[in-house]
Amino acid sequence: MPNPPFPPEFATPRRTDRQITDEADLRRMLTTAEVGFLATAFNDQPFLNSNLFWYDGERLYLHTAKKGRTRDNIEANPKVCFTVAERGRFLPAKTALEFSVEYAGVMVFGQAVIVTDEAEKIRALQGLLDKYFSHLKAGRDYRPITPAEVARTTVIAVQIEAISGKRKVADPGFPTEGPYAAFD
Repeated sequence: MPNPPFPPEFATPRRTDRQITDEADLRRMLTTAEVGFLATAFNDQPFLNSNLFWYDGERLYLHTAKKGRTRDNIEANPKVCFTVAERGRFLPAKTALEFSVEYAGVMVFGQAVIVTDEAEKIRALQGLLDKYFSHLKAGRDYRPITPAEVARTTVIAVQIEAISGKRKVADPGFPTEGPYAAFD
């Protein structure tokens, strides 16, 4: 993963005072987020898909059908953007303009590749299973992935070229309950 500053230039958030520059924090969010969103494009039409994913510390892995929009888009244009987000507390205010929310998000820019190596596909698919069903073990709780299942699945790897993160956190004592809780 690139170290700060995160090239290319468009990966730097406008609010640099909220930029997440701690690489361990960025990695933690990519490791623990439950759902991510993959943006692809075909010609001038953008597409956004929600995805389960696995981050192995270097690449993001997703899976999809052998035929479909996501695979077609990646084959036509491998440039992608992937994002995850966390929401904190809602932050009321006296004026509508000042209402806000705590948040943190990571945006990854990179190239998507269709994984063709069977061993890498199995590793990625098992990584997904281990992330979402860590309490279950292949061979003990379920039948392991078969070569036929691997053959009918598209595995996508996102090679990270740039990464950006942003966070907003209010003072821990900021009242967030009830109407106008911040104002006595």
